[in-house]
Amino acid sequence: MPTPGVESNGGLGSAAKRVSEHASAIARLELRLAAVELKRKGIALGLGIGLGAGAAVLGLFALGFAFATVAAALATVLSTWLALLIVTASLGLLAATLGLLAIASLKRGTPPVPDQAIEEARRTTEALRR
Repeated sequence: MPTPGVESNGGLGSAAKRVSEHASAIARLELRLAAVELKRKGIALGLGIGLGAGAAVLGLFALGFAFATVAAALATVLSTWLALLIVTASLGLLAATLGLLAIASLKRGTPPVPDQAIEEARRTTEALRR
């Protein structure tokens, strides 16, 4: 006896086939959506990287001109060569300080092994064995 409100057009086999076809169609659409989304995000990411690189180059030029301005300002009260020497020495001292800080930070970060996580995993393994 057929169930009221349900059409009998092929039985369980055809219903399973339709479900399978719909599932594969949904999967294809999801893959297409993912590809379109990744493409859009990739374009935005590339544009952002390009604009950021341009900003970095212009910022570097601006920084150079700022140091030239400092040297020119010092040159109003000192000899030009002395003003340039002071700015150069200041930049060298700043670069050396940043370099030493970078070396110390790199030494603290190497080797990049999660020591605490490994120790915790070892303790967990020991606890589970007991």
